[in-house]
Amino acid sequence: MKVSVEMDCTPEEARRLIGLPDVAKLNESYVEEMSKFLQGAKSVEQLQNFTKIIAPMGEAGLKMFSSFMTGAMGAASGGGKASSAKKKTD
Repeated sequence: MKVSVEMDCTPEEARRLIGLPDVAKLNESYVEEMSKFLQGAKSVEQLQNFTKIIAPMGEAGLKMFSSFMTGAMGAASGGGKASSAKKKTD
């Protein structure tokens, strides 16, 4: 059996519905601090060092994330056809 539920709500209402905390103030503070830091960077090296700090796996992490997204997009577009074909043969 498959049940689908469609809800019309704002992101704020959805956040409250599933019990996630409100992080708006934390996000504002984070963005403000990041802006201050980036404005204070005097060289490309400082920005590269900062990037290494906030991206623990660096370039490898970005490649892994990219491959994850590519795989997810492929599964979303082609996965439906494979699962429906499987259902027809079962």
